[in-house]
Amino acid sequence: MASTYSTLLAFIMAALFISGGAAHATGPEVERPKKPADPLIGPPFVTCKAWVIADGHTGEILAGGNEDEQRNPASITKIMTALVVLKLAEESPDVWEETITFSERADKTVGSSCRLNAGESLPVKELLYGLMLPSGNDASVAIAEHFGPRLAMENENGYDAFIRTMCETAKQLGMERTSYVNPHGLTHETHLTTAADMVKLTCEAMKYERFRDTVATRNHSTIVNTPEGEDRTVSWTNTNRLLAQEGYLGVKTGTTTAAGACLVSCAERNEKRLVMVVLGSTSSDARYVDARNLYRWIWKEIAAESQDE
Repeated sequence: MASTYSTLLAFIMAALFISGGAAHATGPEVERPKKPADPLIGPPFVTCKAWVIADGHTGEILAGGNEDEQRNPASITKIMTALVVLKLAEESPDVWEETITFSERADKTVGSSCRLNAGESLPVKELLYGLMLPSGNDASVAIAEHFGPRLAMENENGYDAFIRTMCETAKQLGMERTSYVNPHGLTHETHLTTAADMVKLTCEAMKYERFRDTVATRNHSTIVNTPEGEDRTVSWTNTNRLLAQEGYLGVKTGTTTAAGACLVSCAERNEKRLVMVVLGSTSSDARYVDARNLYRWIWKEIAAESQDE
């Protein structure tokens, strides 16, 4: 027993000696040089993975970071969903008075909801609020199912036709790095966009008065018709917190695990309109901090340029 103990002790001492010798041989870890001091000029530090600021009228990009990097867009997808309807209504204004009835598929769509049930119905012009304010995934499916059949080619499913039209509209707008596989933005590996592409989409959508009015609305209530022939009131609150402050005009929030917290916004100051896209912020709160800090910086830059002219 004593021999075994001695052998074990000798083994431990040898191991300690070897490890200590190795540590002595390699020496202390070399201290890495410090990074440069933070610059005092340029845009603020942000948590988002990509961002861009553009002229709201011309779409000209004024500043950005990783703006051409493809990322999951989450619910800012719904700007395109709305644009497809806006363009259909541009050709036939009666579109806004059409009635959309929710299917089981729409009702059971997961995620954010406008809280309508299968069999309930309302006019298209009202459902646009349900799409954009509470970010109704169910509303996006109901819209795609309603309008898809009139967009379908021979033997094409109506829902799929709506998605194809979203993709075709993106190409027409020059959104070369954007692809859609659904109308709501739930995560899919090929459902992607970039901050720069979202500027093109948003500037186009903001040309439509109905879209501008809808995304600038903080709260909206409407009457829904039930399958039993009764009416009930549904109220929606806009998810965009920036609308609580003067100067902000909308547009759309979006959040999934894959996308992070996203925000497309529009703001005006001194008759200058800007569109900003923030993708992949670390939290819902962070996306608003990111956006407000970027706005403060760019407004100062614009004011400084005006003084120099």
